[in-house]
Amino acid sequence: MEIISLTQDKEKLNASFILRKADPVIANTLRRLMIEEVPTMAIEDVELVKNSSILYDEIIAHRMGLLPIKTDLKSYFIRDECKCDGKGCARCTLQMTLKSKSGMVYASDIKSKDPNVVPVYPKTPIVKLLKGQEIEVLATAQLGKGKDHVKWAPCLAWYKYKPIIDINNSKIKDADAVVNVCPRGVLVAKSGKVEVDKNKLLSCDLCAACADKAPDGVKLNEKDDEFVFYVESFGQLKVKEIVTTAIDMLKKDLSSFKDALEAMK
Repeated sequence: MEIISLTQDKEKLNASFILRKADPVIANTLRRLMIEEVPTMAIEDVELVKNSSILYDEIIAHRMGLLPIKTDLKSYFIRDECKCDGKGCARCTLQMTLKSKSGMVYASDIKSKDPNVVPVYPKTPIVKLLKGQEIEVLATAQLGKGKDHVKWAPCLAWYKYKPIIDINNSKIKDADAVVNVCPRGVLVAKSGKVEVDKNKLLSCDLCAACADKAPDGVKLNEKDDEFVFYVESFGQLKVKEIVTTAIDMLKKDLSSFKDALEAMK
């Protein structure tokens, strides 16, 4: 398994990379690890001390539970794996509070004991309070995994085979017609010939529109040991941390499996 490139946006919440020297089993395992196994912080327990708003307690608790929370994997442990045996301590749980008496209540109104672990999107509305209404909430956040609840899922992740486009210009009569039919702009016409724009090759989804236009001049295929991955973080973790954590988990699982096999000899 080899990652040969990693392109991220400015906020490092969206990225794509090429996974080389792998097979579909490894690719799909990595995808599932990123979505289901990489832990993130989310609000798990909510106590409504006061709530005179129009929303029921359960609705407010549900909305708070689904808020993406910035996560620090180095400072917190999964509750069941903590030294406190799941009782809840400062190493596996984080206390948060919410108090408001008027106007729109946003995620930014939630006060956390850890300034580094706060809601990712502060302008997310929770409830609107009318005159005379108030709300007071005590909440507990903890690490969890997407396989247990989607609120702990750190990202969306998907992949495709790396596309291969072979062009035989001697069999293409109208280069412009072939280029114009490509919805992704992967092909370009130069001096009456069709060429592949290398900077856009990975955006090809093999729709075969170009091959239909020139069946003898354009041949499409897939690289069966290279995968183009796309990862979109929900904001709890940067994409690079999600990917590297998933890879570390895969290595650990394979090592444990190897040890188990050797113990059976």
